[in-house]
Amino acid sequence: MDDLLFGTAGIPIGAKGEGTGKGIDSVKRLGLGAMELEFVQSVNISEKAAPIIASAAEKSKVVLTCHAPYFVNLNAEKMKVLEASRARLLKSAQIASACGAWSVCFHSAFYLGMDKEDAYKNVKKQLSLVMGALEQQGIDIWMRPETMGKKTQFGRLSEILKLSSELDRVMPCVDFAHMHALEGKNNTYDEFCGILEEVEKALGKQGLANMHIHFSGINYGPKGERNHLVLEESDFNYEELVRAFRDFKIKGVAISESPNIEEDALLLQKIYNRVAQK
Repeated sequence: MDDLLFGTAGIPIGAKGEGTGKGIDSVKRLGLGAMELEFVQSVNISEKAAPIIASAAEKSKVVLTCHAPYFVNLNAEKMKVLEASRARLLKSAQIASACGAWSVCFHSAFYLGMDKEDAYKNVKKQLSLVMGALEQQGIDIWMRPETMGKKTQFGRLSEILKLSSELDRVMPCVDFAHMHALEGKNNTYDEFCGILEEVEKALGKQGLANMHIHFSGINYGPKGERNHLVLEESDFNYEELVRAFRDFKIKGVAISESPNIEEDALLLQKIYNRVAQK
């Protein structure tokens, strides 16, 4: 990546019902640079359709990412659930790669009342199996465990950075809204800079030049995330976040998960470009 590209979590609202190819065209017309394929309920693109989507993305010069299904728990107690979780991640990566996507983000696991260190070992073991299978199949795509917003979910920044430093082709998906929702913190310029400093400390300059980011407004309570909100209807300090992006010269993709996905993507892109001119 030569810069930070902004995009939508799924087909823009203005192109709903017209299919993924038209969604990519819509992203291009809006002046955005990325779109996330939403496999959150199921992998909804066929092997036959994937090359058509790859061609559309290449033609429009839109970078694709992917969100794997929610039904993943790499810390599950039942082998059946572990096998199904690995299969969903593998299928997501296979189809995303065939679509020409750059990376696949996913929700890793739940703690299930387990000691966090034991949960980490279990997640790492299962993700290692996924990465080994992808390597055997010759699939070269970034796999991105996401920072999570509920206290029951595996996905603290330290855990995601440790996985990324210990496993090849694994890098973080940093969801700034989730990190804010977890404790009600991580919402000032200094805190945003602190997050980016942690990324750089763990992963070096490459960590800042290879970022997959999610953002939105967020509603939260004592247990963490409740639901996503439009940026301007939330307490999220997004202008200071963008200033931190610029000051750290990060590169990669920033995906809007707000209910008004394209509007907030365009809003952050506008602020990002404005900050650059100062």
